[in-house]
Amino acid sequence: MAAFLDVAGAEKRFGSTTVLGGVDLAVARGEFISLLGPSGCGKTTLLRMVAGLLAPDRGRIVLDGRDLTTTPPHRRDVSVVFQSYALFPHLTVAENVAFGLKARRRPAAEVAATVARFLGLVQMAGFADRPIRALSGGQQQRVAVARALAVQPKVMLLDEPFSALDRKLRETMQIDLKRLLRELGTTSVFVTHDQDEALTMSDRIAVMNRGAIEQFADPVTIYRRPATAFALGFVGLSSRFDGTVTASEGGIITVATPAGSLRAPGRFLPGSPVVLGIRPERMALGDGADGPDRNGLDATLVEVAFQGARAHLYLAVGGGTVVTVEAPEVPAGAAPGAPVRLSFAVADMLAYPADPDPALLAAAA
Repeated sequence: MAAFLDVAGAEKRFGSTTVLGGVDLAVARGEFISLLGPSGCGKTTLLRMVAGLLAPDRGRIVLDGRDLTTTPPHRRDVSVVFQSYALFPHLTVAENVAFGLKARRRPAAEVAATVARFLGLVQMAGFADRPIRALSGGQQQRVAVARALAVQPKVMLLDEPFSALDRKLRETMQIDLKRLLRELGTTSVFVTHDQDEALTMSDRIAVMNRGAIEQFADPVTIYRRPATAFALGFVGLSSRFDGTVTASEGGIITVATPAGSLRAPGRFLPGSPVVLGIRPERMALGDGADGPDRNGLDATLVEVAFQGARAHLYLAVGGGTVVTVEAPEVPAGAAPGAPVRLSFAVADMLAYPADPDPALLAAAA
């Protein structure tokens, strides 16, 4: 995959704090990628460096074959949609969308046609003459998107643009924006701390932690095969078991945990401390389901959370560990304190080093 936007070895420090520690990010033309991570992980810093609002201490930024590392923001052919919208309150909707076009000295007829086109694309054609203050938050965000797209940038940067919207409107905007950017073929980099938003919108997701990208892959891979224990814990729900490897044979490890002995795919030396994880929809309730390819645990039902199309069951297993099971409905007779049997496939377990010691991993390879 040829890189249309190529960030190589980007580093940034603020005083003694390293915010980005040599990040590489390659984005294909027309791709929608998300930078996903907790507050302070460096995702907004990386976005601002691509926009030219921050200069990297080291590294380079190349867009469509052109090195932009020292290029000022207004010469980068990049548009930014901010969390705060950053619209001009003294201008109308149409004047806001036209602002970037006029700054580029486009002919008046072209400006009018472009404004009409992009207001139509964001379903705001009937609001052209409205003042910004007369719009709702969702409408203002649509105008901000139209203004950013109207100049037809090579890259669209979006910094948590939906965080101030209510859930239903946010979900609508996500689908509308994804469709629009795909129709236009716009290359986009989207910053969010909302895992559901990233999974919904992205072609690929860069999971960031402590100034580094821990995994960069498509949403299905990120969810089903997270590369690190952090990615497992941050993206989606999961249950975690800490333990020590007691046996390793044929690519399957046996791990002693406070909940009981569990097996998982992996290659670790006996004695290695590991973290095991499993997604809630991969665990099932019922007796007699254990077998050579399955793990089984006795548990006690702690609580049930009904969520409409599904239910989450919280169960206590040995050692005080609480696990989450997703079911299509609340089981009949489910009540706190009820004993249940858990069963889950060995193949569905995920295993990670509890202490990522390079020497230990090399010895186990």
